[in-house]
Amino acid sequence: MKDANASVGVIGLGLMGTRHATNLEELGADIVAGTDIDSDARQKFEVKFSAESYASFERMYDGTNLDAVVITTPNKFHEPAALAALDDNVAVLCEKPLAHSLPAAERIAAADEQSDAFCMAGFKHRFGSATSLYKAYQQDGELGDLNAIEGGYVRRRGIPGLGSWFTSEEVAGGGALIDIGVHAIDYALYLAGYPEVIEVMGVTRNSFIARDNYDDPDDWAGKWDLTDESRDVDDSATVLMRCAGDLTISLEIAWAANREPDETFVVRGTDAGVRMDLRGDSLDIFKTGSKDHDHYSDTTLTSKRENDKLCDEDLAFLQGVYSDKRPSMNTIDEALQVQRIIAAIYRSSDQDSSIVLENDELRPTTAAEQR
Repeated sequence: MKDANASVGVIGLGLMGTRHATNLEELGADIVAGTDIDSDARQKFEVKFSAESYASFERMYDGTNLDAVVITTPNKFHEPAALAALDDNVAVLCEKPLAHSLPAAERIAAADEQSDAFCMAGFKHRFGSATSLYKAYQQDGELGDLNAIEGGYVRRRGIPGLGSWFTSEEVAGGGALIDIGVHAIDYALYLAGYPEVIEVMGVTRNSFIARDNYDDPDDWAGKWDLTDESRDVDDSATVLMRCAGDLTISLEIAWAANREPDETFVVRGTDAGVRMDLRGDSLDIFKTGSKDHDHYSDTTLTSKRENDKLCDEDLAFLQGVYSDKRPSMNTIDEALQVQRIIAAIYRSSDQDSSIVLENDELRPTTAAEQR
């Protein structure tokens, strides 16, 4: 058990790195160092947090004594930063996805297992107040057995930074599926209690990635040089997962689509159903009754607690650092399962076949299995 403020370093000093650092400082941690290849980002970080900054995480690790690090770099660079920290028994909060590829994610998970520290994944939507309300309702048995979850993470115009690392397969490992689809997959699995996923079928598309007017109008990721190589990823995906107990999960994911934005999830149980929106703090419950006569009973529950999901995620991370115990939320095993599913979706789309997840391996379904 630590008896002093945790010393935290931040790797990647852009929007997310700064948000995490601000939260952690407000929660009582000492932000002592940061690293970024961008000198302007380093200078702003030094001024805001009165902390040292470095051009590489290796120099930061050598120059400071850290209890924890937050990794918010482009996906390809999660692995080396996480491996070095875990090797030094420094706790890691790694922004989603865990890595840009399944092999890289597996190496991080192996390092986590060998380390006295831990790696926690950045799945913030679990920490929403409506989600906590749902979990309490579900754990009381009010929904019965779950049989289907439908959801999505759909933007109308939201391709981030066309030509940036977000739209480069080499650096990001994929497009909309690995960027925002990772949230949808984790959230759906979390709602279901992280069941065993048996089979995955998916289709990924790149319908809008080459069209400049489909980028994010808020332009938060900036403007970049546009080449074919800098936008070679998917911009939408449709996913179907078959889980143990005949539970199905169907998801729509899109950076850009000619429809209204949507972040709604519906959970169907044998006794009741629930609908919630990631952007809100309430959930709708759908039941039927037979008192006097058959009737529908629809209720909206609103949490009394308004919260900042990212801040609550950072708090859970800090609690793990202070207690020297691995957090029960956002575990490395869950992050690795999400990464396997993402790999299976991409393979399914490439091979025009559903993919069976078997003994941590991915394989196409056989003709006999399809009959």
